Order: sequence, then C-alpha cells, then structure tokens
Amino acid sequence: MDESALTRRRLLELAGIGLGVSALTACTGGIPPPDTSARMPTGTLTAPPVPAASAIRTSSGSFVSAFRPGIYTRWSLAAPELPPGGSQPDLPVAVFLHGLGGSHAVLLEDLAAHEPLQRHLDAGGTPFAIAAVDGGNTWWHRRADGSDTQSMLVKEFVPLLGSQGYDLGRIGLVGISMGGFGALLLASQGRLPGVRAVAAMSPAVWDHYDPREGAAFDGPADFAAHDVFALRPRLAAVPKRIDCGTGDDLAATVRAYRAGLPGDVEGGFGPGGHDSSYWRSVLPEVVSFLGFNFA
Repeated sequence: MDESALTRRRLLELAGIGLGVSALTACTGGIPPPDTSARMPTGTLTAPPVPAASAIRTSSGSFVSAFRPGIYTRWSLAAPELPPGGSQPDLPVAVFLHGLGGSHAVLLEDLAAHEPLQRHLDAGGTPFAIAAVDGGNTWWHRRADGSDTQSMLVKEFVPLLGSQGYDLGRIGLVGISMGGFGALLLASQGRLPGVRAVAAMSPAVWDHYDPREGAAFDGPADFAAHDVFALRPRLAAVPKRIDCGTGDDLAATVRAYRAGLPGDVEGGFGPGGHDSSYWRSVLPEVVSFLGFNFA
C-alpha cells in the first residue's frame, strides 16, 4: 500500500479515537430549565449583575428522533446551578458534536466538560450550558441510508432545549474530530440563525474527495454537497476557533483549512495528538472563547 493510502486510512482511524418529533414532548423530563423569573425591564440599558454560580449540575435523557429511524437517541447536559434565592436570565447553550465512534457521553465522561465550565464561572465568565446528543457515525449530515443527524440537531434537539428556556438566540457549536467537521459544516450552512460562535478541535476535514475516506461521504456528490473548504466564505461573520495538535495526522489539512478562512481565527497548533488528552488540554480555552461570544 502506498504512503498516501496509509495516511488516508490513518486519518479515518484517528477520526474516531476517544470516542419523531412527537416523541420529544414525552421524553423531555430531566433537562434543568434556567430560572427565568428575573427579566430585564423594557428600556433598561444595562443588565443587572448575575450572581456567581455555585456549581454545575449535570443531567441526561433520551428521545426518539424522526431523523434516526429505529435508534434510541440520548443526550446529556451541564448547566450552572445558582445558590438558593439566586436568579439568572435565559442561558445561552453550546451544542457539542462528538467524534466517530463516540456518543453524548463523551462530553461529561471523556472530556469532563463540566470542570472547565465550573472554572469559567468561578472566574466570572458568562454563564452558559453545554449540551450533547448522540449522532452515531453519520458525520453529522444527511446520509444515503436515510439518517440525518444535522436535521435532528436543528429541528429536534435544539428546539427541545429552547422549550426548556435556553436562549436559542445565543447558540454555540463545538465539536471534536468528526464532530469538529460537523460543527464547521452546520455553522457554514447557516441552518441555525442563533449561532454566535463555532469551535472545532482536531476537525476531520479534507480538501478533495477520495474513496479512501470511507464512511465519511456516500460518494463524490455527497462530498461536494458538504465540502467545508468550499463553504469557508460563509464563515466570514462568525467568530471561530480551531485547534489541532502538532502530532495529529490531520494537522496539515486543518492548517490548510484555517489558512483559507476569512477574518480572524482563534486557537492554533500546540503539542498533542488526536486524543482526549489533547482535547481536555485546550477545552478550557474553548469554553472561555464561547463564553466571551455569548456575553
């Protein structure tokens, strides 16, 4: 096997390391809704001070999705919990997209995202929630087998969060590997009008179609319809952060993708590979980036 084939196969292997709408209303128990009792009065120019969060609460649940036929879709969430008597405005929410072979559990188990979120709050950062949902190995776009996890996010999961009081006018997208690709794709396609920022850690991106990409695309036409390189101009007005380890086999294509993005791009390259250890190392900065853009 030639070197390019080995590299392509290695990229696909690395992409997974570390990792009906009517049914929704019957399965939403457990999402902790923000306390929206304290609203800013009409005409007020400055928001009242928000009490410091004392802890992060986590929760999980499930629903049956019309876009994932026959599959039990699970979710998890981390959100600030205020002291007794405290109040808060509607919280923004960051939606996390996992990598190949992962699930919603990656957010709180592999990455322990509640810990950097707690430190962000302790430092006085803007309060927000982080939510994750199962996406299977679909690469977060419509596939030939009928699954469509991007539509599940847009039409089911995000509205589910909104029905519980989370602010859908302030949404963040964040993902790792396959999920990094999915976050960049969704932000580029503009299907969620409330997106304030997008962050991708080690996104699995390619600049051309190759059959050796395997399960990522159903063929050349599918690649062309979801070509994040071609969609880069659509991110001109979106705050963006992209990180990748220098020891990651995806580093070269990530570097090429970043180089062609319009406007400023936060993040960069540092020591690390394509694994949870690297992602945990940059997650605190990603959380701060999201919080800044939610303010």
